[in-house]
Amino acid sequence: MAHSDILLHGGPIMTLDPTSPYAEAVAVRGDRIVAVGDAESVRAAVRPGYQTLDLRGRTAVPGLCDAHIHLLWTALHASQINLEHSSSLEAALATIQTAAEKLPADAWVIGYGWDHSLWGGQWPTAAHLDTVTGGRPAYFTRKDLHSAWVNSAALRIAGVDADAPDPEGGAIDRDQTGEPRGMLFEVANRLVFSHIPQPNAAAKQSAIRHLIGRLQQHGITSIHVPEGPDCLAAVQGLYGRGELGMRVLHHIPLTGLEAAIELGLRSGLGDNWLRLGGIKIFSDGSLGSYTAHMLEPFHNLPTNAPHPRGIAMLETAELQRVVERAIGNHWSVIVHAIGDAANRNVLDAIEAALRQHPESLSTAPPPLVGRVAPHLALLPNRIEHAQLVHPADLARFARLGIVASVQPLHATSDMDLAEHLWGERCAGAYAWRSLLESGAIVAFGSDAPVDSWQPWAGIHAAVTRQRPNGDPPGGWYPAQCLSLEEALWGYTVGPALTSGELAHKGTLAVGKLADIVVLDRDLTATDSHELHRVATDVTMLGGEIVWERGA
Repeated sequence: MAHSDILLHGGPIMTLDPTSPYAEAVAVRGDRIVAVGDAESVRAAVRPGYQTLDLRGRTAVPGLCDAHIHLLWTALHASQINLEHSSSLEAALATIQTAAEKLPADAWVIGYGWDHSLWGGQWPTAAHLDTVTGGRPAYFTRKDLHSAWVNSAALRIAGVDADAPDPEGGAIDRDQTGEPRGMLFEVANRLVFSHIPQPNAAAKQSAIRHLIGRLQQHGITSIHVPEGPDCLAAVQGLYGRGELGMRVLHHIPLTGLEAAIELGLRSGLGDNWLRLGGIKIFSDGSLGSYTAHMLEPFHNLPTNAPHPRGIAMLETAELQRVVERAIGNHWSVIVHAIGDAANRNVLDAIEAALRQHPESLSTAPPPLVGRVAPHLALLPNRIEHAQLVHPADLARFARLGIVASVQPLHATSDMDLAEHLWGERCAGAYAWRSLLESGAIVAFGSDAPVDSWQPWAGIHAAVTRQRPNGDPPGGWYPAQCLSLEEALWGYTVGPALTSGELAHKGTLAVGKLADIVVLDRDLTATDSHELHRVATDVTMLGGEIVWERGA
């Protein structure tokens, strides 16, 4: 039995369609939009017996997309110890001790979110953790997920001692005698993580399903997920039972590239609910763990810092090899790059691969809504984060058709540390306006659980470059601030271009999927400094209301 048409009207509708950016009404039939425009013409397009969704002055926008969220990690963090609000090492240890005392004697003590830059900049040690974990093994990821703080029991279980070599792409923090002190950087995290018992498939699916329900409450209808096979398996399980409730572009790790090639899989395989994205590659580490790969050394590091220019996760030749291997076999790449050296190396590798495989570029006109980048036959290649790009490299994103997949909250979260470690180089950091004006496609996300996945916190950061408390006055490097429309573009059109789905979503236009969000206010009358307070009243996914405030 056919469902009734739905007519949305009574408030400003921001379509994000450049040919008609505002509308008075939208009509939905089934899972698609059938009319957009003035109220009279749209009302004439609906069938008798239609339902009405009166906006009552509230604004409707396209469904939002988080273009970089660690879905399973974020979901599982709900059961772990949260140190995000620990303003000192002593406070963190007190929180850990309280939680650890409630655990069985043989349980692992697992947590996340600590930030040593709030504790004076000194790395915590295994000895610190030993005092509060009662002999249980402990593993705590820093807020950026690029370094882990572990205790002596965890080091013993993993066999990490003075004789253990640093793994390629990672480092073990050691004392003067070579003994591990309790900090593991980048790939070295896996030395301990691989020993931690993992939840079963049913628990992973349950955690993801719960998180997706929360994402829907904030108007998120699509996500791009850079995680491993356990997350993809969980998402497929939900999809197979019709319980996914979210449109997912799922990337696969570099470790899966050869199997994907052997199976004949390609980027873009899938449907409107679940698609394969690109090959996720790490080029460097992070700012907060001092492992971002830099052209020039960090400022203000200890004199004995083991990696003053950060860590290159892959040597240049190997990075070029794997990028060429992927692109040459119909796989786009999405490459993590924070530092200016990492971004340059990734741009070089993609450019070299495109020269070797010109067939990956189409001669068709680019459907890029005001962007000038070439149209890729594959899904677009991406650089994830692009936090510090040398000015000489900015124009290369557009020229090579590379998406800048960036996270607005990183700027406001990192600005104090960035000033400390990068100094005057911050003038070119988190350079969203420069990227947009160069013609690059920009897609916004959160990198949750590194930062909050709440999209209006990200939109506020993109528009104001301030924290919710107004710090710093005028914004941090305000020349890089975006307009509200540009920030929304980064959460709607940009991700749809990135996933190759602009024909189906990203704007409110006839024929597109009816993924529509009704906000709690008139967005056109909202002061930019209040954007972080915007909430969602209704989320429609494929013409079905999946969440409604008060329902």
